[in-house]
Amino acid sequence: MKISTILERKQPGVVTIDILSTLRAAAELMARHRIAALIVTEDGAPVGLISERHIVEVFAHEGKLAEEMRIRQVIGRQLMTISPDDTIKRAMSLMTHTRIRHLTVIEENELLGIVSLGDVVKHRLEELELEANVLRDIYVAAR
Repeated sequence: MKISTILERKQPGVVTIDILSTLRAAAELMARHRIAALIVTEDGAPVGLISERHIVEVFAHEGKLAEEMRIRQVIGRQLMTISPDDTIKRAMSLMTHTRIRHLTVIEENELLGIVSLGDVVKHRLEELELEANVLRDIYVAAR
């Protein structure tokens, strides 16, 4: 199964936030949309990702001062991306080896979506269930 299959089943659109926004604004946006990560943009182009985990770490170290810190102060500029034509297996491998929970889906410099570890696990479980059903059907037919 490909990443494009996951994107087709998700709600359209990606929630983004400007790199000059505050951590408080990022947390409020995540809470409003009930999501765990935002794509960070600069001049409209994706440049990074901020997650709940990033925000919690900054608050743990900076306390109340973290509320007004700018996103650009706390994120790295390395954005892990994947293509819609990549497989779920590749996404799982990237997430496991880099210890991240979200991948940005980009095709020809266009932001298409974001795929979470939960999305990948859900779709992999569906694949395994389908395989089990097929094997069960073969077994029943052979008896």
